[in-house]
Amino acid sequence: MLRVGIDVGGTNTDAVVLDARAVLAGVKVSTSEDVTSGIIEALEAVIDAAGITREAIGMVMIGTTHFTNAVIERREIEEVAAIRLALPAGAGLPPMIDWPKDIRGVVGNHVYQVKGGYEFDGREISPLDEDALVRIAGDIRAKGLKAAAVTGVFCGINDAMERRAGEVLQAHCPGLSVVLSNDIGQHGLLARESATIMNASLLSLAERTVSAFAGALAGAGITCPFYVTQNDGTLMAADIVREKPVLTFASGPTNSMRGAAFLTGLREAIVVDVGGTTSDIGSLHLGFPRQAATTVDIGGVRTNFRMPDVLSIGLGGGSLVTDDGATIGPRSVGYRVSKEALVFGGKTLTATDIAVARGRTDIGERERVARLDRALVERAGERIAEMIEQCVERARVSADPVPVIAVGGGSVLMPERIGDLKVVRPENFAVANAVGAAIAQISGETDRIFSLVEGRTRESALAQAEDEARGRAIEAGALASTLEVIEREDTPLAYLPGNATRIHVKVVGEMGAIDV
Repeated sequence: MLRVGIDVGGTNTDAVVLDARAVLAGVKVSTSEDVTSGIIEALEAVIDAAGITREAIGMVMIGTTHFTNAVIERREIEEVAAIRLALPAGAGLPPMIDWPKDIRGVVGNHVYQVKGGYEFDGREISPLDEDALVRIAGDIRAKGLKAAAVTGVFCGINDAMERRAGEVLQAHCPGLSVVLSNDIGQHGLLARESATIMNASLLSLAERTVSAFAGALAGAGITCPFYVTQNDGTLMAADIVREKPVLTFASGPTNSMRGAAFLTGLREAIVVDVGGTTSDIGSLHLGFPRQAATTVDIGGVRTNFRMPDVLSIGLGGGSLVTDDGATIGPRSVGYRVSKEALVFGGKTLTATDIAVARGRTDIGERERVARLDRALVERAGERIAEMIEQCVERARVSADPVPVIAVGGGSVLMPERIGDLKVVRPENFAVANAVGAAIAQISGETDRIFSLVEGRTRESALAQAEDEARGRAIEAGALASTLEVIEREDTPLAYLPGNATRIHVKVVGEMGAIDV
């Protein structure tokens, strides 16, 4: 069964065809302003390059920047009713208190606080005020809001109030989309609440985006199922994307890292993905990106859903070279590099021109940069190497020498060694992000609190959590025989009664048979 992987970046849209885990063809086209037409162009190009029929394609995997860009650019975001279950506690820091004013205004600043929630030990702060929820539902109808985000204090201990609040709101607001924080974020009230509100604000865009992808594939004569990559390196079905679009954030760097692991066979390494505008640097562990352990800033909003631990800098093939070679980026010509760089007949000195002048790549016309001042070229080259080395050192988790995998079209900028670390540049490195999308697996995950009482041991709780994660993966379409546990951790919670412990287990597996 052939797989097609597509990854949409800020500069290029890449596509590959994989057959029996081998890359048949890979293409790179400029990202279009509407993104979707770029996907269609890439799809048509890679089908022609591979010499295959549309009927031979069994699955299409898409990595998209739609939702991240919407938050960063403050566009296509929907107004949301932000409801917190916490009174009489929690009133001092209302929802979205730490959001930038511009995005808070776009989301609407419709904030409601209701009696309810739990103490840290599981006791009720106060009973859920359902009458208040009915009044809020009336206000939601009057304002014409289409989505609501419900967050309860310590809902990770007990999510009953959140679920009841969702039922009340939907009973009095037919058609209202309700997002519960327990389904989105992790522990930590403000960050989890922010992630939930952000997810609710993107639901309409998610519906339009998924429908557009489906329409584009149908228009290209492809009838197989399609999936969207999420930011842990695994896949989501279209229906899940419609419900949880925030899980696609940072899926681009994740795809590149997974593609790097596949193309090299390395499971422990540092990956440097150099694109046209930015470079993303992160660590691989067991072939998957190491996850961030702290809150993550998205467009100025602090969130705490799972994200890869990736450092991004303004260095890419289109980065401007200024100050006589001493400054590289962060400004970039982006997808216009093929027209504006000197080697392509343009008038802008870019990092790509420096790479050609130093003999690291042979694209464009080298004679156009042959007369560049050699001191400028060497100074710019040294600055590029210094920027990358600083980021690689920050990504290292130990002093042990690990390989550095260079991927992305702009990775021709990288030196052969970074300090004491060898640089590996695999075949098809330029389209590693699309390869990562094409090889993505199905995951299952559980993250909840267990009480180790009445004979329940730590081992039995871990086994139950693993069974739950395996069940969710199989339900999502994974083959049971291929499942592998890639994350397993338990954290004792001394402040909770009943010898409580938080257990997180994640498994991944290959795609099973699909009923189309």
